[in-house]
Amino acid sequence: MLIAANVGEDVFRAVLQGTPPGAVFALIALGFVLTYKTSGVFNLAFGAQAYVSAAMYFKAKVEWEWPTFWAFFISVILLAPAIGLLLERIIFRHLRTAPAVAKLVVAIGLTVAIPALFELLAGFEAVAGQTPQGILPDGASVFYDPFGVYPWSRNELAQLLVAVTAMLLLGAMFRYSSIGLSMRAVVESPRLAELAGVNSNRVSSLAWGISSLFAGLSGVLIAPRFNTLAAPDFFNIMVVAIAAAAIGKLVSLPWAVVGGLGLGITISLFTTFLPRWSDDLSWLRPFQENLTPSLPFVVLFGIMVLWPGIRQSIDSTDPLSGVDPPPPGLASSARSKRLTNVTRVTAILIIGICAFWVFAKADVGWMFLVTQAVIMSTIFLSITVITGFAGQISLCQASFAAMGGFAVFQLADRWDIPVLLGALIGAAIAAAVGALLALPILRLGGVWFAIATLAFAFFFDSVMIKFSWVGGGDTSLLQGTRVDRPDMFGIDFNNDKSFLLLVIVVFIIASFLVVRVREGTVGRTLQALRGSEVAAESIGISPVRVRVTAFALSAAIAGLGGSLLTIQQENVNYAGNFAPFAGLFWTVLVVTLSARTVEGAVMAGVSFGLFERAVLRNVFQLSGKWRFVLFGLAASQYARHPEGILEYGKGRSFGRLDALLDRWDPRSSRSGDESSSESEEPTVDGDSAADVDGAKTGGTR
Repeated sequence: MLIAANVGEDVFRAVLQGTPPGAVFALIALGFVLTYKTSGVFNLAFGAQAYVSAAMYFKAKVEWEWPTFWAFFISVILLAPAIGLLLERIIFRHLRTAPAVAKLVVAIGLTVAIPALFELLAGFEAVAGQTPQGILPDGASVFYDPFGVYPWSRNELAQLLVAVTAMLLLGAMFRYSSIGLSMRAVVESPRLAELAGVNSNRVSSLAWGISSLFAGLSGVLIAPRFNTLAAPDFFNIMVVAIAAAAIGKLVSLPWAVVGGLGLGITISLFTTFLPRWSDDLSWLRPFQENLTPSLPFVVLFGIMVLWPGIRQSIDSTDPLSGVDPPPPGLASSARSKRLTNVTRVTAILIIGICAFWVFAKADVGWMFLVTQAVIMSTIFLSITVITGFAGQISLCQASFAAMGGFAVFQLADRWDIPVLLGALIGAAIAAAVGALLALPILRLGGVWFAIATLAFAFFFDSVMIKFSWVGGGDTSLLQGTRVDRPDMFGIDFNNDKSFLLLVIVVFIIASFLVVRVREGTVGRTLQALRGSEVAAESIGISPVRVRVTAFALSAAIAGLGGSLLTIQQENVNYAGNFAPFAGLFWTVLVVTLSARTVEGAVMAGVSFGLFERAVLRNVFQLSGKWRFVLFGLAASQYARHPEGILEYGKGRSFGRLDALLDRWDPRSSRSGDESSSESEEPTVDGDSAADVDGAKTGGTR
C-alpha cells in the first residue's frame, strides 16, 4: 500500500509539474488551429512571431526599464496582433486559393525572415545566460504549494492562468458568437461566405490578429524557461506544439487543447519515472538520456505515420477555386537556337573570368567561401530532386547532409578509411535512411509530408547525434571532429586550390546525374505524378517506387555534399552547419531562386556562400542578417512563381533578348527559327503532328 501511495503521489506531482507548460503548448496549438481553420495556412512562422514578442518584452522590461504592464502591453497586446494583421493583409490574403504547399513555403520564408528583421530594426542582441523575466515579480523565486505535493512558481501559475483564460475565451467565441460562425464559413469557402454577406477579408484579418495574439502570449509566457532568448529555441517549442495540433488534424480546437496538456504531462511523467527505473534496469538508460528530450518529435512523427485519420485528411481548399494551371516549362526550352548559343558563350566567358580571379587573385578567405559555395550547390541539388522534380517539400535535408559528415568522421577516426571513400559510404548511408524514411511518409503528401520530415529532423537533432556511433559523442559535439583532407594520386588536397578543383568535379558529376534523372524515365514519371497521380497509376506507374527512388537519390546527394563540407572545414561542426533551423534556410534559398534547375542550385549556393561578403558587407556595409530577411521575404513570391524568381526572370528576359537580336539582324528573325522547327514536328505512331491536328479537326491530308 505504501508503494502504491508513493507512486500515486509521484504521478500527481508529475501531472502538476507538466500542466503549466502543457497549457502553453495548448495555447500555441490553438493558434495553429485558428490560422489553419480560417486561412488554410500552416503557419510555421508562429514560433518567429512568439520570439519577436518575447524579445520585445525583454527589451522594454530590462533594457528600457519599463513597468511590466506597459512592456506586456506593447509586446503582446499591440505588436503581436499588428504582425498578424500585416502578414494577412500584404501576403496571405492574396494566397487564399493558392495550394497548401505554396502557403507552407511562404510561411517557411517568414520563419527565417521575421526574427532577423526584428533584430535589425530593434537593435536586439540576445545576452547569453541572461534569463528572461516573467510577467509577475519574482516569478522564478516565489512558490505556492496548494496541494502539498509540488510547488508552482509564479511564472508557472501565470502560464497556467493566462493560457486557460485565453482558451476559454476563444472557445466561447467560436461556440456562441456570430464572428465564430463566420470564421468557420470562411475556411470552407471565402467566396461562398461572401455570397452570404460575410466579409471574408475582415474575418480573416480578425483570425490572424487573434492567432498572433496567442503567439505573443505564448512567447512571453514560455521565455523564462530559456537561459537565452534565441529564435531557434522558439522554433523548437513551436514544433512541440505542432504535435498537439496534429492530434486534432489542425482543425479541432478541443483536441488541440487535449494534445497540448497531454504532451506537457507526458513529458513530466517520463522525466519523473525514467531516471528511477533506469537505476535498476540498465537497458532503459539510453531511453532516459535520449527519448525524454525527443518525446514530442517522436509523438509527432508517430501521429503522421501511424494514424489513419491523418492520411485520410485533405488540405483546406476552396471548392470554387479554379483548376491550377500546370507549372510553366523551363525557360531554356522556349528560347531560340540563336539565343541559346549567345547565352552559352556568355556563360563560358563569365565562368572563365571568375575562375581566373579565384585561382590567380583570390586570398584564403575568398577561396574558402567559393569552395563552400560549390559544396552547398551540391547539397542544394538534393532539394532540386525532391522539390523541383518530385514536388515535395522536405525539411530534413540538413539531417541527411549531417549523416554524410558524421560518416566521414566515424570511418576516418575509427577505421582509418580514406575520407573520399568515406564520403561515398556516407552518401550510401544517407540514401538508405532516406529510402526507409520515405516508405511510411510518402503517402502523406503536401503539408503532412513536410511536417513528417520536420519531425524526423528534430528527432535526429535531439536523439541520434548523441549516440557515439552516430555523432561521435563528446568528441564530435563538444570538441569538434578532426577530419584530414585527402592526399591521393600524387595530389595534396590540403592545398585549397586543389580541393576546390575536387569539389567542382564532384559537383559536375552530381549535376550530370540530376539532369539525366530529370530527362529520363524517373523525371518524366515524377512529372506525370505531379500532373495527376490517378491518371499516372491508371497507366501502370508505381508512385511509391518512383518517389522512394527520388527521395533516396536526394538524400544521397545531400549526404555527399555534407561529407565534402566536413572535409573542407576539417570538422563536422554540426550546430553551425546542419541544425534543423539551418535546413529551413536552405529550402528557402532554393525554392525562391529555382528548385527545378541545376542553375538554381548553383545560384542558391553562390548566394549562401558569397552574397553576405560580396554584396551586403563590401557593397552596402550591411549586417549578414539581411540575407535571411531578403531571401525569406522573397519566398512570398513562390505562390505566384513556383518555378522560382530566377526562372521567371529568365523567361521574361529571353523574349526581350530575342526581340533585340531581331533588330540587329532582321534577316534572321525568330519566325524563321520557329518555322524551321515546325517543319521538324515529331511524329506520333508514324503520323506527323500536322496529320494528327488535321484528323482532330476533321480535315484531310
